[in-house]
Amino acid sequence: MLSAVWLIPALPLAGFLILLAAGRKLGEPAAGWLATAMVTGSFVAGLVTFAGLLGEDEHHRQFVFTVFEWLPSGSFSVDVGFLVDPLSMAMVLFVTGVGALIHLYSIGYMHGDPRFHTFFLYLNLFAFSMLMLVLGDNLLITFLGWEGVGACSYLLVSFWFERNSAAVAGKKAFVTNRVGDWGFMVAIFLTFASLGTLTYAGEEGFLENAGALPEATALGIALLLFVGAAGKSAQLPLYVWLPDAMEGPTPVSALIHAATMVTAGVYLMARVNPLLDAAPAALTVISVMGAATALFAATCAVAQRDIKKVLAYSTVSQLGYMFLAIGVGAYVAAIFHMITHAFFKALLFLGAGSVIHGLHDEQDMRRMGGLRKLMPITAGTFIVGWLAIAGIPPFSGFWSKDEILAAAWDSNRLLWLVGVITALLTAYYMSRQVFLVFFGPPRWQEAHAGATSEEALAEPEHEPAAAQAAPATPHESPPTMTVPLVVLAVLAAGGGLLNLPGVLTLEHFLEPVFEDRLHELDIPAGILLSLAAVTGVGVVIGILAARAIYLRSTQPADRFEPELLRRAWGFDQALAGFFGGPGRAFANFTSRVLDGRGIDGAVNGIATLVRGGGSRLRLTQTGYVRNYALFMGGGAVLLLAFFLLRTGVA
Repeated sequence: MLSAVWLIPALPLAGFLILLAAGRKLGEPAAGWLATAMVTGSFVAGLVTFAGLLGEDEHHRQFVFTVFEWLPSGSFSVDVGFLVDPLSMAMVLFVTGVGALIHLYSIGYMHGDPRFHTFFLYLNLFAFSMLMLVLGDNLLITFLGWEGVGACSYLLVSFWFERNSAAVAGKKAFVTNRVGDWGFMVAIFLTFASLGTLTYAGEEGFLENAGALPEATALGIALLLFVGAAGKSAQLPLYVWLPDAMEGPTPVSALIHAATMVTAGVYLMARVNPLLDAAPAALTVISVMGAATALFAATCAVAQRDIKKVLAYSTVSQLGYMFLAIGVGAYVAAIFHMITHAFFKALLFLGAGSVIHGLHDEQDMRRMGGLRKLMPITAGTFIVGWLAIAGIPPFSGFWSKDEILAAAWDSNRLLWLVGVITALLTAYYMSRQVFLVFFGPPRWQEAHAGATSEEALAEPEHEPAAAQAAPATPHESPPTMTVPLVVLAVLAAGGGLLNLPGVLTLEHFLEPVFEDRLHELDIPAGILLSLAAVTGVGVVIGILAARAIYLRSTQPADRFEPELLRRAWGFDQALAGFFGGPGRAFANFTSRVLDGRGIDGAVNGIATLVRGGGSRLRLTQTGYVRNYALFMGGGAVLLLAFFLLRTGVA
């Protein structure tokens, strides 16, 4: 059963190849159903492999399936192999399971798109790359999957490249991720130089020998890997690509920027946990950056007006929670929150897509309102996602977030306080979104009628063509879109059961991966209950504040949405200003002086010297025999003089 692991990435790859060869002929909806079937088959193969893993003794749940030897070169040898262990299978199941639901949703969402088959071709390629990332048994295979999902992200974010904003967003995502990829690549070089291997598992693997590294070397590798993780998982200061990536189709936002790709950095940090424990300073950096990112992004989300940008900043914030958990050594809590986050954030993004679809491409929340009666399935499932991310018990987000906050309290009280404030802000901005979209008066009627009230229409962030058309009543989405919403709502509501006390809890399942590095909380039960109560009070305060402002207050809501927060504290503009001003000037200087006069000058100078010397030596080649005879005679005299001087005769 464990040998079925090769089918997990092979099926999406087969789907990609079939769509590449015959996708245009298949057309709509056959291309979508084929892609969905391939990812669903991958999920089934994952279940079979998972069952085989559970059949093994819990201390021997590690299996390497080698496909072929890829790079044999002296002491450097890399196999294309898959590592089957509890961590990789936990990732596989939620990547393929949520991915299959998003593929199904996309069949309805992308209906009528002229490049329907191309979209699903990219989705299958992304699924293959993501599965190679999480299943690879060495850093190089992981890096190839890492680059694959980066390329697919570019293709999918800029899928509607006819819009300049989408084309720019795709390029921004690609370039920003290259900064992180540099860190990952240098970490690979340093790992091989230090340990002579890139393989994860086994006695010869680098994780087993990470403790033997000098602390400075371990710290360097860990921080470089964190740079890569920060790029892919949108942590400060490399988060800037993710909010703009909302220009892609909504299923892309759900699949790549909520449920799978952005969690790759968290997975990488969890995978190299022995290395992190060999460099405690790296854990401190990760926890501080995670907490800072969580709070920063939460403050930005409170003032966004685009329904998807609220969720984008929310994703950045929740990823910060996961890195906070990694930094305080709560690896299981990080993975637990990653899984529950995949459930409720995919649900929220797909719900947002359903709203956009029902409102004829409208994304500005000020043009919405009162949709719960017209879109009952979308509204009901979205509310489940809201309660889950806000941390209301017994929904899934409560359990995973509470574990992270408890671990933070046990490690550093300041980090815990930042986490609690972030939880309050999360409840506030998600409640704000729900109230603006599904409750209150139906402002979409005013929008279609051409109203210009400040509350509804001032500075619209999007001007869809439908907004200029005749009024149209919002409608519920088709079953291909609502069925995934219902399934994800069930998972978002009950996902907390994964780590409740019991034999098959997530912590017990992941224990062989983290061994003695599991975070043991030294907190009495009474204190744990008090901490949960404090967080719960904060969540209630956030919900009530949003209700008072957006459902009860007669004051314009804009007064509670500072422009500075809507512009993300001006961070993005500051980066653009720097790289467009001093950064560009420095680049021009280095290009002109260091590259033009230094490197190019040295190369061209040597070439000029050789060319000039050759031109002068060419003058000696006259073509006259008498000249050559003169040179030969002169040479003979010089040789004779040399030997006479050496022998002392002269």
